Amino acid sequence: MAPKLTLISHKLCPYVQRAVIALSEKGVPFERIDIDLANKPDWFLKISPLGKVPVLLVQTGDSEVALFESNVICEYIEETQGGAKLHPQDALERAQHRAWMEFGSTILSELWGLETTGDPAVFESKRKAVAEKFARVEEALGAGPYFAGEKFSLVDAVFAPIFRYFDVFDQLIDLSVFADTPKVRAWRKALAQRPSVRTAVGPDYPQLLHAFLVRHNAHMLKLAA
Repeated sequence: MAPKLTLISHKLCPYVQRAVIALSEKGVPFERIDIDLANKPDWFLKISPLGKVPVLLVQTGDSEVALFESNVICEYIEETQGGAKLHPQDALERAQHRAWMEFGSTILSELWGLETTGDPAVFESKRKAVAEKFARVEEALGAGPYFAGEKFSLVDAVFAPIFRYFDVFDQLIDLSVFADTPKVRAWRKALAQRPSVRTAVGPDYPQLLHAFLVRHNAHMLKLAA
C-alpha cells in the first residue's frame, strides 16, 4: 500500500512549489495544507525543526515521518514514486543537476533581498546579482525547451517558481534581468506552459505577492509608481 502524502505549504513559497511540481509530474495524489508562516501553528513547529515549509508528511500504516527541506523532499519523491524520471540516469549528470538546483536556491536568496528591500542601493545590487547569475545559467542551457533538452527535470521544477516571481514583477517594472539571455527567456516561456507549473500555485498568487511587496514597502513599488 502506497504511503499517504501530506504537503505542508505556504501559498507564496517557491520551495513548496518545487515539491508540488515534482508530485504533479509523477502523478502522485497528495493533500496540501496551507499555513500562515506569520502565525505558525504549534503542531507545525513540532514537526518542522527549522520552522519552514515545505514539510512532507509520509504516513505508512501507524507511523508518520516528517521530511523537511525541499530538495530532500524532491529526491524522496524521485526515488520512491513511479512516473517520469526527473533526474538523469548518469551519476555525473545527476550530480550536475543537483548543483544547478543549489544554484537556483542562491538566486532565490538574491530575489528575497530584491523584493523586500526599501533601499535603492541594495535593490540595484540585488538586481545586478540576479542578472549575473542568469548570465551563468544562459551558458549552461542547450537547445531546450527544458534545462536538459527535451526531458523535464528537477532543475526545471526549481527554476519555474523563480520565473513566476518575474511574471508579477514584469507587470510593475522592467528589471532587465533577461535582456541578454535569449535561451533563458525561451526556457521561462516553456516552463510557464507546463501544466504542473501552472497549477503549483492558486489563482490568487499575483495578488498575494503584490500584497507582500506592499507590506515590505518594497523599493520596486516606488520605482513602479
